[in-house]
Amino acid sequence: MKESVRAQQGDDAGLALTGVAPTPLAPLRAALAAAGFAFVQSDVMRDLLQRHGLREWPGFAASWDDLGVDRYMADGGRYRRRRYAAFAVGAHQVVRKPHQPHYQSRDYNPLNGGIERWFEPIREEIADHPAMHAALRLGWSIFDPLTPPERRPAAWHVEVHQFRIEADAARAGLPTPEGAHRDGVDWVLILLVARVNALHGTTQILDNARRDIGSFTLEQPLDAALVDDARVYHGVTPLVPAGAGQGAHRDVLVVTFRR
Repeated sequence: MKESVRAQQGDDAGLALTGVAPTPLAPLRAALAAAGFAFVQSDVMRDLLQRHGLREWPGFAASWDDLGVDRYMADGGRYRRRRYAAFAVGAHQVVRKPHQPHYQSRDYNPLNGGIERWFEPIREEIADHPAMHAALRLGWSIFDPLTPPERRPAAWHVEVHQFRIEADAARAGLPTPEGAHRDGVDWVLILLVARVNALHGTTQILDNARRDIGSFTLEQPLDAALVDDARVYHGVTPLVPAGAGQGAHRDVLVVTFRR
Protein backbone atom coordinates (compact mmCIF):
# COMPACT_ATOMS: atom_id res chain seq x y z
CA MET A 1 0.00 0.00 0.00
CA LYS A 2 1.25 3.45 -0.88
CA GLU A 3 -0.17 6.78 0.12
CA SER A 4 1.48 8.33 -2.95
CA VAL A 5 1.04 11.98 -3.84
CA ARG A 6 1.42 13.37 -7.35
CA ALA A 7 1.11 16.98 -8.42
CA GLN A 8 -2.42 18.31 -8.82
CA GLN A 9 -3.71 21.68 -9.93
CA GLY A 10 -5.29 24.17 -7.59
CA ASP A 11 -4.54 26.96 -5.18
CA ASP A 12 -3.83 26.50 -1.51
CA ALA A 13 -5.09 29.34 0.63
CA GLY A 14 -3.46 27.84 3.71
CA LEU A 15 0.09 28.72 2.65
CA ALA A 16 1.21 31.80 4.56
CA LEU A 17 4.93 32.10 3.83
CA THR A 18 5.89 35.58 2.66
CA GLY A 19 6.93 35.80 -0.96
CA VAL A 20 5.97 32.23 -1.88
CA ALA A 21 3.32 31.64 -4.53
CA PRO A 22 0.34 29.42 -3.63
CA THR A 23 1.10 25.71 -4.16
CA PRO A 24 -0.98 22.54 -4.57
CA LEU A 25 -0.39 21.30 -1.04
CA ALA A 26 -4.00 20.45 -0.22
CA PRO A 27 -3.90 16.90 -1.71
CA LEU A 28 -0.66 16.15 0.12
CA ARG A 29 -2.02 17.37 3.44
CA ALA A 30 -5.21 15.39 2.86
CA ALA A 31 -3.26 12.16 2.28
CA LEU A 32 -1.19 12.73 5.41
CA ALA A 33 -4.26 13.57 7.49
CA ALA A 34 -6.15 10.50 6.25
CA ALA A 35 -3.45 7.86 6.72
CA GLY A 36 -0.92 9.35 9.12
CA PHE A 37 1.79 9.11 6.47
CA ALA A 38 2.42 9.92 2.81
CA PHE A 39 4.95 8.90 0.18
CA VAL A 40 5.75 11.85 -2.08
CA GLN A 41 7.41 11.13 -5.38
CA SER A 42 10.44 13.12 -6.47
CA ASP A 43 8.75 15.10 -9.25
CA VAL A 44 6.18 16.47 -6.80
CA MET A 45 8.77 17.12 -4.11
CA ARG A 46 11.11 18.90 -6.51
CA ASP A 47 8.34 21.26 -7.60
CA LEU A 48 7.32 22.04 -4.03
CA LEU A 49 10.90 22.59 -2.89
CA GLN A 50 11.64 24.84 -5.86
CA ARG A 51 8.65 26.97 -4.93
CA HIS A 52 10.28 27.38 -1.51
CA GLY A 53 13.69 28.37 -2.87
CA LEU A 54 15.45 25.11 -3.76
CA ARG A 55 18.59 25.63 -5.83
CA GLU A 56 22.19 24.43 -5.99
CA TRP A 57 21.11 20.88 -5.14
CA PRO A 58 24.32 19.13 -6.33
CA GLY A 59 26.49 21.06 -3.88
CA PHE A 60 24.03 20.36 -1.06
CA ALA A 61 23.94 16.63 -1.84
CA ALA A 62 27.74 16.48 -2.02
CA SER A 63 27.96 17.50 1.66
CA TRP A 64 26.91 13.94 2.61
CA ASP A 65 30.48 12.93 1.68
CA ASP A 66 31.65 14.82 4.79
CA LEU A 67 29.77 13.17 7.66
CA GLY A 68 31.38 11.80 10.80
CA VAL A 69 30.84 8.26 12.10
CA ASP A 70 27.99 7.95 14.60
CA ARG A 71 29.86 6.79 17.71
CA TYR A 72 26.75 6.39 19.87
CA MET A 73 25.57 3.11 18.34
CA ALA A 74 24.84 0.74 21.23
CA ASP A 75 25.06 -2.23 18.86
CA GLY A 76 28.72 -1.34 18.18
CA GLY A 77 27.99 -0.66 14.53
CA ARG A 78 30.05 1.74 12.43
CA TYR A 79 27.70 1.74 9.45
CA ARG A 80 26.04 5.12 10.16
CA ARG A 81 27.45 8.58 9.52
CA ARG A 82 25.66 11.79 10.49
CA ARG A 83 25.64 15.47 11.31
CA TYR A 84 22.99 17.34 13.30
CA ALA A 85 21.53 20.81 13.85
CA ALA A 86 18.49 22.42 15.52
CA PHE A 87 16.39 25.33 14.25
CA ALA A 88 13.44 27.48 15.24
CA VAL A 89 11.03 27.57 12.30
CA GLY A 90 7.94 29.75 12.06
CA ALA A 91 5.84 31.50 9.45
CA HIS A 92 8.49 34.14 8.85
CA GLN A 93 11.62 32.73 10.43
CA VAL A 94 14.24 30.03 10.03
CA VAL A 95 16.83 30.50 12.77
CA ARG A 96 19.56 28.06 13.68
CA LYS A 97 19.79 27.35 17.40
CA PRO A 98 23.08 26.94 19.30
CA HIS A 99 24.55 23.49 18.87
CA GLN A 100 22.99 21.07 21.34
CA PRO A 101 22.75 17.35 22.05
CA HIS A 102 20.15 15.13 20.49
CA TYR A 103 18.12 13.30 23.15
CA GLN A 104 15.48 10.57 22.95
CA SER A 105 14.11 8.65 25.91
CA ARG A 106 14.35 4.87 25.89
CA ASP A 107 10.58 4.84 25.45
CA TYR A 108 11.19 6.00 21.88
CA ASN A 109 14.66 4.62 21.22
CA PRO A 110 15.40 1.55 23.35
CA LEU A 111 18.72 0.96 21.58
CA ASN A 112 20.42 4.36 21.64
CA GLY A 113 18.14 6.49 23.83
CA GLY A 114 18.47 7.70 27.39
CA ILE A 115 21.66 9.72 26.90
CA GLU A 116 22.65 13.05 25.39
CA ARG A 117 24.24 12.41 22.01
CA TRP A 118 26.58 15.14 20.80
CA PHE A 119 26.82 14.63 17.06
CA GLU A 120 29.08 16.66 14.82
CA PRO A 121 27.25 19.85 13.79
CA ILE A 122 25.95 20.42 10.29
CA ARG A 123 28.40 22.75 8.61
CA GLU A 124 27.35 26.38 8.60
CA GLU A 125 27.27 26.67 4.82
CA ILE A 126 24.95 23.64 4.64
CA ALA A 127 22.70 24.85 7.46
CA ASP A 128 22.36 28.14 5.55
CA HIS A 129 22.03 26.48 2.14
CA PRO A 130 18.93 27.33 0.07
CA ALA A 131 18.11 23.61 -0.23
CA MET A 132 18.08 23.26 3.56
CA HIS A 133 15.91 26.34 4.03
CA ALA A 134 13.56 25.12 1.29
CA ALA A 135 13.09 21.82 3.15
CA LEU A 136 12.45 23.62 6.44
CA ARG A 137 9.96 26.07 4.92
CA LEU A 138 8.15 23.34 3.04
CA GLY A 139 7.92 21.22 6.18
CA TRP A 140 6.38 24.16 8.04
CA SER A 141 3.89 24.79 5.23
CA ILE A 142 2.73 21.16 5.34
CA PHE A 143 2.74 20.46 9.07
CA ASP A 144 1.71 23.73 10.68
CA PRO A 145 -1.76 23.88 9.04
CA LEU A 146 -2.40 20.25 10.02
CA THR A 147 -1.84 21.11 13.67
CA PRO A 148 -4.93 22.33 15.58
CA PRO A 149 -4.74 26.13 16.04
CA GLU A 150 -4.67 25.90 19.81
CA ARG A 151 -1.58 23.65 19.61
CA ARG A 152 0.44 25.54 17.00
CA PRO A 153 3.60 27.13 18.38
CA ALA A 154 4.83 30.51 17.22
CA ALA A 155 8.02 28.69 16.25
CA TRP A 156 8.57 24.94 15.98
CA HIS A 157 11.60 23.20 17.46
CA VAL A 158 13.07 21.52 14.39
CA GLU A 159 15.90 19.00 14.44
CA VAL A 160 17.76 18.15 11.25
CA HIS A 161 19.89 15.06 10.66
CA GLN A 162 22.14 14.28 7.73
CA PHE A 163 22.38 10.46 7.61
CA ARG A 164 24.47 8.12 5.50
CA ILE A 165 23.92 4.38 5.98
CA GLU A 166 26.72 2.22 4.55
CA ALA A 167 26.76 -1.49 3.64
CA ASP A 168 29.25 -3.93 2.17
CA ALA A 169 29.61 -7.66 1.67
CA ALA A 170 30.53 -8.18 5.32
CA ARG A 171 27.75 -6.15 6.90
CA ALA A 172 24.27 -4.85 6.15
CA GLY A 173 23.47 -1.21 6.82
CA LEU A 174 20.67 -0.60 9.32
CA PRO A 175 18.79 2.68 8.76
CA THR A 176 16.67 2.01 11.87
CA PRO A 177 18.56 -0.44 14.09
CA GLU A 178 16.02 0.16 16.86
CA GLY A 179 13.30 -1.26 14.58
CA ALA A 180 9.95 0.32 13.82
CA HIS A 181 9.66 3.29 16.13
CA ARG A 182 8.25 6.69 16.87
CA ASP A 183 10.60 9.66 17.31
CA GLY A 184 8.76 11.42 20.14
CA VAL A 185 8.02 14.47 17.98
CA ASP A 186 4.97 15.76 16.14
CA TRP A 187 5.91 15.46 12.46
CA VAL A 188 8.72 13.90 10.42
CA LEU A 189 9.98 14.65 6.90
CA ILE A 190 12.42 12.12 5.37
CA LEU A 191 14.01 13.25 2.10
CA LEU A 192 16.15 10.93 -0.02
CA VAL A 193 19.40 12.54 -1.14
CA ALA A 194 21.10 9.58 -2.85
CA ARG A 195 21.15 5.78 -3.19
CA VAL A 196 24.34 4.20 -4.51
CA ASN A 197 24.52 0.48 -5.40
CA ALA A 198 21.88 -0.23 -2.77
CA LEU A 199 19.16 -2.86 -2.50
CA HIS A 200 16.22 -2.87 -0.08
CA GLY A 201 15.95 -0.03 2.44
CA THR A 202 12.16 -0.20 2.28
CA THR A 203 10.19 2.13 4.53
CA GLN A 204 7.56 0.30 6.58
CA ILE A 205 4.63 2.00 8.32
CA LEU A 206 2.74 0.48 11.25
CA ASP A 207 -0.25 1.79 13.14
CA ASN A 208 -0.25 2.19 16.92
CA ALA A 209 -1.36 -1.44 17.28
CA ARG A 210 1.81 -2.41 15.36
CA ARG A 211 -0.17 -3.55 12.33
CA ASP A 212 1.45 -3.08 8.92
CA ILE A 213 -0.44 -0.35 7.04
CA GLY A 214 1.97 0.57 4.25
CA SER A 215 5.40 0.28 2.67
CA PHE A 216 7.38 2.01 -0.06
CA THR A 217 10.99 2.53 -1.09
CA LEU A 218 12.67 5.89 -1.49
CA GLU A 219 14.56 5.31 -4.74
CA GLN A 220 15.00 8.61 -6.58
CA PRO A 221 16.68 11.71 -5.13
CA LEU A 222 13.95 13.91 -3.60
CA ASP A 223 11.55 11.02 -3.01
CA ALA A 224 10.12 11.77 0.44
CA ALA A 225 8.14 10.32 3.33
CA LEU A 226 5.92 12.40 5.62
CA VAL A 227 4.94 10.96 9.00
CA ASP A 228 2.49 11.94 11.74
CA ASP A 229 4.62 10.64 14.61
CA ALA A 230 1.76 10.38 17.11
CA ARG A 231 -0.27 8.13 14.80
CA VAL A 232 2.18 5.71 13.21
CA TYR A 233 5.47 3.90 13.67
CA HIS A 234 8.07 3.93 10.91
CA GLY A 235 11.12 1.81 10.16
CA VAL A 236 13.42 0.96 7.26
CA THR A 237 14.65 -2.51 6.27
CA PRO A 238 18.40 -3.28 6.12
CA LEU A 239 20.45 -2.11 3.16
CA VAL A 240 22.71 -4.45 1.17
CA PRO A 241 24.95 -3.87 -1.87
CA ALA A 242 23.51 -4.57 -5.30
CA GLY A 243 26.86 -5.64 -6.72
CA ALA A 244 29.29 -8.19 -5.31
CA GLY A 245 32.52 -6.72 -4.01
CA GLN A 246 31.14 -3.20 -3.94
CA GLY A 247 30.00 -0.93 -1.15
CA ALA A 248 26.60 0.74 -0.96
CA HIS A 249 25.10 3.72 0.80
CA ARG A 250 21.81 5.53 1.31
CA ASP A 251 21.78 9.27 2.12
CA VAL A 252 18.75 10.97 3.68
CA LEU A 253 17.85 14.27 5.28
CA VAL A 254 15.56 13.74 8.29
CA VAL A 255 13.69 16.77 9.62
CA THR A 256 11.54 16.53 12.76
CA PHE A 257 9.07 19.16 13.99
CA ARG A 258 8.17 19.32 17.69
CA ARG A 259 6.02 21.76 19.62
